[in-house]
Amino acid sequence: MKGIVLVVLVLYFGAAEGWSTGVLECCAWTPAAMRNVLAPKQVLDIRVQANAFGKANPADITVVLRSTASELFRYCPHTQLAGIDVYYRADHPEIDSKRTRTGRIAMALSARDLRWAQYSFQFAHEFCHALANYANSPEQTIPDTPNANLWFEESLCETASLFSLRAMSRTWQSTPPYPAFRAYVPWLADYAQQRLAQPENHLPAGTSFSAWFRQHQPALRKDAGHRDWNTIIASQLLPIFEAEPAGWEAVTFLNRGSSDGRQSLSEHFAQWRANCPDRLRPFVSKLARVFGMGL
Repeated sequence: MKGIVLVVLVLYFGAAEGWSTGVLECCAWTPAAMRNVLAPKQVLDIRVQANAFGKANPADITVVLRSTASELFRYCPHTQLAGIDVYYRADHPEIDSKRTRTGRIAMALSARDLRWAQYSFQFAHEFCHALANYANSPEQTIPDTPNANLWFEESLCETASLFSLRAMSRTWQSTPPYPAFRAYVPWLADYAQQRLAQPENHLPAGTSFSAWFRQHQPALRKDAGHRDWNTIIASQLLPIFEAEPAGWEAVTFLNRGSSDGRQSLSEHFAQWRANCPDRLRPFVSKLARVFGMGL
């Protein structure tokens, strides 16, 4: 016998609180399955607001979101994260800047019904914000003060969405959360590809990324939420993360320490690199080179 995969999954419905809860603990695995589970002693505790997402069963949403997050979290073996409460918001997805009164992380999604690729895309983005702001720190919240380099975090989160969808399309081919979910594999890959293929998410013809970035960085520092620009940047970062996915753990050190929000990009990267353990610093330096900086 090559090995035993033991997964303990607890699902229950809290009628009084209106949450469907899924907690996944991974105890042991075969070498071949290591790509598809969390690291030992890691737990993803995700609760989904009941009766809020249209036709979708909250338990099914929980499974999809946990699968989405695990594509990132499995590469963060030294990271602990508080439980996550997911609620519905019609206008746009967003992570709350303050924890709940019980210390959990709250985030809103606008996906509804059975649009699993959209749930995954949105949740991966907000989960990346959680890694960047809430990991390994039960007291930390997201500062409300302006941050001239927030565009970089937004671009990392766009990268996380694309990365997770592409990874899930591979994982679900062999080990989908439910056997029936294997039929959704083409939708996962296509959602990411369509995002990358949109004309506004491409560099202008004949323009290098370095030239484009020099032109657009001043505007990005004023407004982090240019989604097409974030995607252009993400398309530069995605191959690096896919080649070296252990770099996702570096994101958990992104916002450590204090900043007045006016740092230059080089100062921001230097502080990030200094916050990281030695094993992750080369990865941060590799990302810095995308923007023409050597650390």
